[in-house]
Amino acid sequence: MSEESFLAGMERAPLEACDDADSFLQSRFWGLFKAAFGWTPLAFTADWGTFGSKPLLVISRPLAAGLSFAYVPWGPELPRGFPGGPGPRRAALLETARALRPFLPKSTCFVRFDPHWEAMPAVPASPLAPPLRKAGADVQPPDTVLVNLAQTEEALLAGMKPKCRYNVHLSGRKGVAIREAGAAGLESFYRLLTVTAARDGIAVHSRGYYETLFRLAAEGTGRERALCYLASHEGDDLAAAVVLQRGPHAVYLYGASSDRKRNLMAPYGLQFRAMLDAKAAGCVDYDLFGIPPDDNPAHPMAGLYRFKTGFGGAVVLGQGSCDYPYKPLWASLFRAAEKVRRARRTARRAARPRATSSAE
Repeated sequence: MSEESFLAGMERAPLEACDDADSFLQSRFWGLFKAAFGWTPLAFTADWGTFGSKPLLVISRPLAAGLSFAYVPWGPELPRGFPGGPGPRRAALLETARALRPFLPKSTCFVRFDPHWEAMPAVPASPLAPPLRKAGADVQPPDTVLVNLAQTEEALLAGMKPKCRYNVHLSGRKGVAIREAGAAGLESFYRLLTVTAARDGIAVHSRGYYETLFRLAAEGTGRERALCYLASHEGDDLAAAVVLQRGPHAVYLYGASSDRKRNLMAPYGLQFRAMLDAKAAGCVDYDLFGIPPDDNPAHPMAGLYRFKTGFGGAVVLGQGSCDYPYKPLWASLFRAAEKVRRARRTARRAARPRATSSAE
């Protein structure tokens, strides 16, 4: 079957070119951040012909046995006016993968895409038709909740589900204090994160991972602003959140909560404060960053779905990660190993319904 062609050219570019990306995951800031933890960032300019050009961030890292893989987080971004539908999107992925091959190490066995597009139907013409394959595990959460900040505070509250709105007010009435502590709050955040990880059976990064995020934001390597919110009551820190603001977008990256005083509903007041601050900073949406695909009470993260959808935003379903193999055998083996690890993680979480979101 012939494919319509859209990509007119791919050129290496300085990492600064990614400052013009729409998403923080395609930004120079994210490339430098991941470089601090063993990834190699590569920047490109993708020429989409009559539709215009877009920057493209690719990060690469080694695997075992002298192999490596490349990853395109929330990309490729497509220019305004690019045609929708599974055919053009499939062509965009295939052409990007083929155009990147000469620029990547010869050891690269596949390139993984995380297109930040809404999900497409699983039909033969969809973006996931061969040679593209569904990844063994998603890297970024494909499904999320977007809260529209281009409305009044009263409208934000009115748009919440009744129980969520009640809990936001309850946290205030009970004296829960919310503060934005910046990098100085990371000590409390990380302490709460270790409590959350033990309770929910999730893995967390080292404290240095989060400190690096704040350091790079403070250095002004891009348009990002990192904020650390803490919710406390009578000297006890009860909840924490790391939020990244970038241009018109705010993203709730990481969250944690204490096992104490859970009846005070501190995470609800904290999230509402973060939304109001993002609105005041000029952001037009707030991404709660990661939910299960539906309200299935048997899902190990069902509680997370109820919490995040309670704020009344739009549920957005994505297609998740997919791979284009350069070395099909090695790519298949890696994908199989990922599926095994994912199944084990799911089994461990099955008895622990609470979970937090994270960005990789």
